[in-house]
Amino acid sequence: MPGATIDWSMIDTVILDMDGTLLDLRFDNWFWQEYIPSRYAAAKGLTVDAASELLKPKFHALRGTLQWYCIEHWSRELGLDIALMKREHEARRQVGYLPGAKDFLVKLERSGKRRVLLTNSHPTTLAIKSEQVSLSRYFDACYSTHRFNLPKERAEFWPRFQAAEPFAAERTLFVDDSLPVLDAAAGYGIGWLRAVGRPDSGLPPQPTGRYTAIERVGDLFP
Repeated sequence: MPGATIDWSMIDTVILDMDGTLLDLRFDNWFWQEYIPSRYAAAKGLTVDAASELLKPKFHALRGTLQWYCIEHWSRELGLDIALMKREHEARRQVGYLPGAKDFLVKLERSGKRRVLLTNSHPTTLAIKSEQVSLSRYFDACYSTHRFNLPKERAEFWPRFQAAEPFAAERTLFVDDSLPVLDAAAGYGIGWLRAVGRPDSGLPPQPTGRYTAIERVGDLFP
């Protein structure tokens, strides 16, 4: 695996995750760990603590699957309009870029590299967030993995994705905050991998395993 320094002359394509890489995961953590349990509790006549205990195994069972990221699934499962809730709170500008991420995207735009956004988020979530923070304007292409019926964590996802978005794996930089996702990308042969060590600005840095850590994407440029 290449060293810590990025040799930009060796890179043609930059593929970036959305939540926890460009956008602060603080909103999503609050939304799913606090707000959804409170709304579920109100709908079911439970205490928030009781609702949280009921939801934890439901969430845990699907983590890493496409259903985990599917707001349509959770709307059906919980009897809540997740998309409406997201629009309500994201309209209040609770979604935001991680420090330095927007400046990084501006610099990347000038670099001449092909810029691809790749997220496990549901297409509706991608659309809402893109509208909120003008995210898509910085990319040549934006993809939700729901289009491919597999999440980034699955090895089978990557050939499906490359068929839609051709790229030379050895000349591609991929940045994500999920170690299982990076493992799958490494297995596919993507040459340059970086792990975001602090996806939630309100929490301490997280371990990045065998992957070179960056605290924020802005660190990728000298």
